[in-house]
Amino acid sequence: MIEFADVTVRYQTGVKALKDISLRINLGEFVYVVGPSGAGKTTLIKLIYLEERPSSGRVFVNNVDVSQVPSRRIPYLRRNIGVVFQDFRLLPRLTAFENVRFAMEAVEAPPKLIHRRVMEALDQVGLAHRADAFPEQLSGGEQQRVALARAIVNRPKILVADEPTGNLDPETSWEIVKLLETISVDGTTVVMATHDREIVNARKKRVIELDGGRIVRDQQRGMYAGVSALLP
Repeated sequence: MIEFADVTVRYQTGVKALKDISLRINLGEFVYVVGPSGAGKTTLIKLIYLEERPSSGRVFVNNVDVSQVPSRRIPYLRRNIGVVFQDFRLLPRLTAFENVRFAMEAVEAPPKLIHRRVMEALDQVGLAHRADAFPEQLSGGEQQRVALARAIVNRPKILVADEPTGNLDPETSWEIVKLLETISVDGTTVVMATHDREIVNARKKRVIELDGGRIVRDQQRGMYAGVSALLP
């Protein structure tokens, strides 16, 4: 469960990235966060995985009020949150297997469990046969699938994806989205910030639209743009 209660994020410059945001995302939901550049999508995503703190209001993630959590506890809370970025963020000197394994080692998983879970995660994204490949030997789509395997290997309750298809061709983008949907069906909450109008319109999931740091639309089975935005 994710809940925002009257959340505002104000930077030292005085700019408000988010303004009075209130929303609730339930377990297992798949949600697209859309809006123009600068609307606040990335800030909202960062609040979920504890990269940002609200200036006011409260944020609950997995029933924990993370707005009040001491910094030393944040790494422990992140163990139940997987994150996928637009630029993959793989470690170039590690193989696909080692990049995914690193996520399990970071949470001090038992060594006997690591190999099995890593191979299961790579198999889930269709890359078990590329476990020994380095990032430079993989296509962009393959690198993103490794990043996705890394995000899910610890079986998080929440998966957030910030423009995960932004650097991919259309066919590969569809593959990544279908993988995310499969993960959601298995019970993981997925929140995906995106500019990909075609995917959002085709998949008919819940759409939260931001503009100027505010929620301007929250629609089940939504489209990329609200009806008013489509009118002449």
